[in-house]
Amino acid sequence: MLRPILRGAAATAVTVTLAALTVSCGGGGDDGGHRPKAAAAALAAAASDPSDPSGPAAPSDPSGPGPVAPSPQPEKVRDAFAALQATLGDSCTPANCAYLLGRVHDELHRVDRAMKADPKGPGHFPEPIALIARLDQELGADHGVENLKRHQPAVFGARDEINTWMQDHPDDYR
Repeated sequence: MLRPILRGAAATAVTVTLAALTVSCGGGGDDGGHRPKAAAAALAAAASDPSDPSGPAAPSDPSGPGPVAPSPQPEKVRDAFAALQATLGDSCTPANCAYLLGRVHDELHRVDRAMKADPKGPGHFPEPIALIARLDQELGADHGVENLKRHQPAVFGARDEINTWMQDHPDDYR
């Protein structure tokens, strides 16, 4: 029983050592930057040692099979909406306008993702989703500060209209 534990600890120690070497040796040099690949191959070979009775690589070994992490749960609409509401009291002063516009844009898309992933379905939130889609169409692919400033009324307008819509649907954010 102690032998598999020691092997797992040894594999962890080798992993940590090789990871440190990979970071310190990854800068090119005479070997053309191939040391990290060699280190990973050595780790994989050591982890798949056929004389190891404990079977496949230990779960702490990133090159071997391990438990599958559960996928993250979608964000709740109420949490995303609360973050959007937190922007309502801010004003677009010269010192923070670029930050605020970027933040409102990001929070609108956070709300959009949450509404589309909500168990009630995106059809439950048609107006807010349509407002964000209309804003995206107006902005185009340019989400830079200058374009956000040019479309500042649309950015803040979408935020304010979504806030009004959500206030009329308190069950969706409480």
